[in-house]
Amino acid sequence: MTEESINESTLVDDDIWGSALAEQAQAAPFAPAPPPAASPASDRVFQPLPSPASLNVTPGDIDRVLDVPVQLTAELGRTRITIKNLLQLSQGSIVELDGLAGEPMDVLINGYLIAQGEVVVVHDKFGIRLTDIITPSERIQKLNR
Repeated sequence: MTEESINESTLVDDDIWGSALAEQAQAAPFAPAPPPAASPASDRVFQPLPSPASLNVTPGDIDRVLDVPVQLTAELGRTRITIKNLLQLSQGSIVELDGLAGEPMDVLINGYLIAQGEVVVVHDKFGIRLTDIITPSERIQKLNR
């Protein structure tokens, strides 16, 4: 590039910036929005949920989420062991859980308790018979504890 072409491109850039600055100066001055009226934070954060009757849910709407994968976990019980005991485990080792035999097992979806059930065996395969479904209100009560 020659010095003359550099000066011409600089002048063009200066003209573009100069016209943009002039346009901005002619525009109305910036006025910040007035602060919102004082209201409790809970009014802004926790909006009331619409009633089911007011929702326009069509049967096709549920089809959008039917193929979303979730992780289902059937939990017989839990226990804590030391790393030393973990390293000593081998095939045939027995790990004692805090659940009792015959006690309902927890069924979790993505880590949240949604039901309780009992173990069943059908054609040499284990399964779960759901005995109690946790309602949404019960789930919320458990979260508040």
